[in-house]
Amino acid sequence: MDPVVVVHGGGASHISQDRRERARQGVVRAATAGYRILQAGGSAVDAAEGAVAALEDDPEFNAGCGSVLNVDGEVEMDASIMNGKDLSSGAVSAVRCIANPIKLARLVMEKTPHCFLTGQGAAKFAAAMGIPTVPGEQLITERNIKRLEKEKCEKGAQKPDQRENLGTVGAVALDSKGNVAYATSTGGIVNKMVGRVGDTPCVGSGGYADNDIGAISTTGHGESILKVNLARLTLFHVEQGKTLEEAAGLSLGYMKSKLKGLGGLILVSKAGDWAVKWTSASMPWAAAKDGKLHCGIDLGEASVTDLP
Repeated sequence: MDPVVVVHGGGASHISQDRRERARQGVVRAATAGYRILQAGGSAVDAAEGAVAALEDDPEFNAGCGSVLNVDGEVEMDASIMNGKDLSSGAVSAVRCIANPIKLARLVMEKTPHCFLTGQGAAKFAAAMGIPTVPGEQLITERNIKRLEKEKCEKGAQKPDQRENLGTVGAVALDSKGNVAYATSTGGIVNKMVGRVGDTPCVGSGGYADNDIGAISTTGHGESILKVNLARLTLFHVEQGKTLEEAAGLSLGYMKSKLKGLGGLILVSKAGDWAVKWTSASMPWAAAKDGKLHCGIDLGEASVTDLP
């Protein structure tokens, strides 16, 4: 089985010109990191986690360092991960002062009998696992301080489908043994209520992985994604015999027509096919397979280069 990794940097309504190249470089770096893990014999879970950790460490993206701020000007993050081999999964929500929530989610999956830890419980577990805390301000960027101020000024004027950034980061992977996995991580939405949790840590909404079908990671308006179980819905269409492109179009179309919710997703099938699709204006993405690196940001725009 030829390994595959696909990553996304979140659906967005507009990515300014000065950020485009940084966003492109960020997803390319993450996809390359994930692919290198697979080439070295790592598992799909290793690759998905590694790719998402790279995006969490990049301040361009709304996850880890670079997460958007809640109404109190603080960072609260959500993440989940799933192994398609046995459907084991791990998730955390409303976590603070941790650089890589996706690493904590994986520990929940592998070191506890549970699937999901939140808030203080997740923090206690992180400490018990030796995950270092980082000062909250270390995760806050100047750009996100300005975005919170802007959002507070415009509050009431915006609808969910006009958000400047619906950012979440995610990865899906297929390893040489035929196992699939997904990982998704986010800082949520700007000016959210304290304790608000979206789709990202919810298995079936923020992502899903099953070796018998494939793996998916989603991005977009979290409340809309939750209501339609976007990840599992898409894979249901794949199970019904639809191509990846058709399945993605059907589920995103359903969410848009039913809820006016915009979003995007990345998919890999058990056979190693992959797809990226979104209804928001843009979504930075990259995919690595067969020594080739594919990437893009806007609809109808993709480049292919040889992996270095």
